[in-house]
Amino acid sequence: MRKLRASIWKEILLVVHDKVGLLLMYLMPLLLVFIITIVQDSAFQIVNENQLTVLISNQDEGTLGDSLVKALSHSGSFDIKVKNTLTKSAIKRNTIDEDAMLGIYIPPHFSKRLGDNADNISKLMLVQMGVIEKAPKIHPKKQEITIYFDPVVQENFRISVINGIQAITFGIENEEMVSKLFAEMGYDSIPKNIRQAIIDRETNLITSNASLNEGAEMIPNSSQHNVPAWSIFAMFFMVISLGGNIVKERLSGSFLRLQTIPQAFVLTLVSKFLVYLFVALSQLLILFLMGIFIFPHIGLPKLAMPNAFLPFLVVTLLSAISAISYAVLVGTYAKTQEQANGFGAISIIIFAAIGGIWIPNFVMPDYMQKIGNISPLKWCLEGYYTLFLKNGAWSELIGTISFLFLFTLTCQLLIFIKLRIQNYI
Repeated sequence: MRKLRASIWKEILLVVHDKVGLLLMYLMPLLLVFIITIVQDSAFQIVNENQLTVLISNQDEGTLGDSLVKALSHSGSFDIKVKNTLTKSAIKRNTIDEDAMLGIYIPPHFSKRLGDNADNISKLMLVQMGVIEKAPKIHPKKQEITIYFDPVVQENFRISVINGIQAITFGIENEEMVSKLFAEMGYDSIPKNIRQAIIDRETNLITSNASLNEGAEMIPNSSQHNVPAWSIFAMFFMVISLGGNIVKERLSGSFLRLQTIPQAFVLTLVSKFLVYLFVALSQLLILFLMGIFIFPHIGLPKLAMPNAFLPFLVVTLLSAISAISYAVLVGTYAKTQEQANGFGAISIIIFAAIGGIWIPNFVMPDYMQKIGNISPLKWCLEGYYTLFLKNGAWSELIGTISFLFLFTLTCQLLIFIKLRIQNYI
């Protein structure tokens, strides 16, 4: 026991004196979680809360162009700037000059074309119902509204905006069509009860989050996504410190001297494991405490911890053990400290990229999603997402637990083979 305590104390001193390693293991993840959560939370607020500045040039001679502008304004999602003097080419240029996210050009014959199309459809309906005998043949012309986006707007954001504007134009078109239909039947206008029914026709979409446990729903936010993800990244980045220390001790002859002391080499490996397990758990503790207690005071969402403590503990321990095993594996096979640091850092960045730490897996191509299954960070993240975002049961954690167990076992087996070949054990 005394030998183990002495070996653990030696490993603690190595960690404490490794200033660069401490910065990478503690300060870097704090900054990453802090900065990325702020950036993502700001992006969520822009999409969900803030109004988008829209520059509109309405060249329509009728009333439907004004109806479209009013509907966009009443939606609450847009800050409308109307400049009807701008031509189609001018609004393309002025969208950026006016600091607008998008510009909309409504063409001169918008009302006429939309009215003609609505009139044509209403008459076809009346012919089909036998109300009138024959409708004059009209060749409908497609209506066009030109939308200019600021080049910095991403494609998925453009699609959501287009869908919103299209829903508004569909409402105007449907109302015009119903108006024409009643006009053909001799009404001066749409009856009040029908108009009210049209207004109230929208289906209410009730959104909620899927959960395996009834009544245990969590509300996803930027903290729930980022704190677990970058905590995992921080754990695995210990490869710089731990892997480098193993190479340094081997090259300095410490491993050879340990072979002269019975069981000293095994005690050294055990002490490294215990010390860096503490490091990994302390990283998680610091990052989670920051999410719980500091984030709410700086305007960020509070990190809500999962209710299931035992599954959380199992996933955390397996993630930490996997990170330590990989770091020891890199340090065991690397020939120089530069190799350990370089390969270790690059491999963790690659694992993070294909594992969904930076970009969600579901947006990747199918072949990249399959490649990502080899990343231990992917399975650690799956486990934490199941706990933090889905309140998942043990059945949902089987994949994570199985992979991390097999990954750790493989790393330990490769370490044993290498040390055995070198006669260290």
